[in-house]
Amino acid sequence: MVRKPNFILITTDQQRGDCIGPEGRGVLTPNIDRIANNGVRFSKCITPHPMCQAARASILTGKLPYSHGVRDNGRDLDEALGESGLGGTFSRAGYATHFIGKAHLSSQQTFEPTGRPECYKSAKDFGPDWRGDYFGFEDVQMMLRPHHHTQWYAPPEALNYEYWLDQDGHGKDRWDRAKDRLEPDTSHFQAWRSGLDNEWHSSPWIGDRAVEMIENKGDEPLMAWVSFPDPHPPFLAPRPWCDMYKDVDITIASHFELDLERRPWWHRAFVEDRAKPIKQGAEHNAGGVDWGQRGELNETSLRDITEIYFGMISAVDHQVGRILDALSAKGELENTYIIFASDHGEWLGDHGLLLKGPMLYDGLLRVPCLVQGPGVPKGAVLDDPVGTIDILATATDLCSIDTAPNHGRTLRHLWDGSETRDFALSEYEVDAIRSAVDMDLTTVRSRRFRMSVDLKTDTGELYDMQEDPGEMDNLFDDPSRAAIRRELYDMIRSRPDDMIPVSPRIGWH
Repeated sequence: MVRKPNFILITTDQQRGDCIGPEGRGVLTPNIDRIANNGVRFSKCITPHPMCQAARASILTGKLPYSHGVRDNGRDLDEALGESGLGGTFSRAGYATHFIGKAHLSSQQTFEPTGRPECYKSAKDFGPDWRGDYFGFEDVQMMLRPHHHTQWYAPPEALNYEYWLDQDGHGKDRWDRAKDRLEPDTSHFQAWRSGLDNEWHSSPWIGDRAVEMIENKGDEPLMAWVSFPDPHPPFLAPRPWCDMYKDVDITIASHFELDLERRPWWHRAFVEDRAKPIKQGAEHNAGGVDWGQRGELNETSLRDITEIYFGMISAVDHQVGRILDALSAKGELENTYIIFASDHGEWLGDHGLLLKGPMLYDGLLRVPCLVQGPGVPKGAVLDDPVGTIDILATATDLCSIDTAPNHGRTLRHLWDGSETRDFALSEYEVDAIRSAVDMDLTTVRSRRFRMSVDLKTDTGELYDMQEDPGEMDNLFDDPSRAAIRRELYDMIRSRPDDMIPVSPRIGWH
C-alpha cells in the first residue's frame, strides 16, 4: 500500500524574505538552505497582511483578510471558518495533526474574556494538561506569551510553554532573566544579548517538541504546523547566537533616514502617532517601555539590531536542522512535504523604520517561501508573485486532499511549468483606534511593480522594483505611469467578490 505523504509547515514570525542565506545579506541559515537546495524557492512571496493575527488567519484558511474577517490584530477568526482550514482539513482526511509554538490565531490582549486558550483572561480555564484540539489541530502545544514585550503572569495564566518555563516555580525569574542585557551591550533598546540560557528560550522548546512528535509518529500520516515566534521583536538572543555576527560581514539597511516627504499621507500620520505616549496599556509594554517605538536609528544601532535579528534567525535555523534530521532518522524525510515561510517581514531600518505598520515596503511585504518533498524539483528559484494564502491549496494538492473553497492556488503548477502568475494581493483595514489612521489599504505585487492604495482616498504609492528595488521613487502620481497604474488597479479589482463583514474589535493584539 502506498504511504500517504506527511506535511510539515515551519513558520517564523517577522522574518524578511531577504533574510535567508541565498539572498546574500550575510545571515547564516544552512538548514533552511537545505530546504531550498532540495526544493523550490519562491523569491516573490508576499504576506496577505503585515500583522501577525490576520496573516496567520490567511495561512490557516487560504483566504485574503477581507474574506475571513480578521482585518487586523485584535479581531477574532470565526471558529467554524478556522476549523475548515489547514488543521481541520487534514484531520478529516485521517492525518494526525499537531500545532507547536506560537499560534496567534485568536486575540491575546482582549477587553473581556473570550473563552479561547490564547486569551490572557481565559487561559486559566484550560489548565496544564490541555493539548487541544484547536482550530482543527488535534494535538497542540502552544505559547500564551511568545515575545518579551509582555509582562510575566504566573500559571494558571499560561499555556504549555509557560507551564514548562515555570516547572519549578521559577518561571518569572527566567522570564525576567531573558531581559538581562549581557555585555557587550547594544546601542538600541530593542535589541540585546539575553541573559537567559539558550535551553530556556522558545526556539529549543519548540524544536524539542517537534523532534519528539516525529520520533513518536505512529502509522497515521503526520501533519504539523511548527511555529517559531522569533525573530519578532524585541530582538534578543542568548549565547551563542547573539555573538555569531559580531565580526561577520553583514548587510544593514542602506537607506535608514526617514523620508516622509516623498511618501503618501499615511506614512507621516502613522510615524507621528507612534511617537505619542503609550495608549494600549501595560500588558504589552513590560517594564514601562513602549516596545512599539522605533528609537534612534543610525549605522551603529542598526548593525546591533541586525546582528541580534540574524542571531535569532540562526537559532531557529538550528532547530530546523534538528527537524530535518529527525525526519531522516525516522525514515520519513523522503515522504514528507515541507514548506518554510514567515507570517510577514520587518522594516529593519529601511526608510528609517523599525517593526511594522501600513508602509508595505519590500522588507515587510516579502517573506521566505521554500518547498521540498516528493517530486519537487531541487534547487529551483521561481519569481512568480505568490502569497502565503497559497500554502493551504499547495499542501492539500500535494497530499491529494479536498479542501473548502479558498483564494489560494497550488504552487505545484508553477514548478511543473503548467501555470504562471502575474500578481499577488495583500489587504489591511487600518483603523485609527489602534493605528492612528483609518484606511482601506490594498497592495498588489506584480513581477515588476508594487502598488499600495488607500481605497478610501484613492491615494497611494507605486514603485518600479526592477529599476528601483530600494523603493525610493514614488511613481503613483507620475502621468507617464498612468497605464501601469490602471493595469495594477485591474489586478486589485480581480479579487473574488466574497468579502464578509469585519470581525468586531475585541482587543489590541
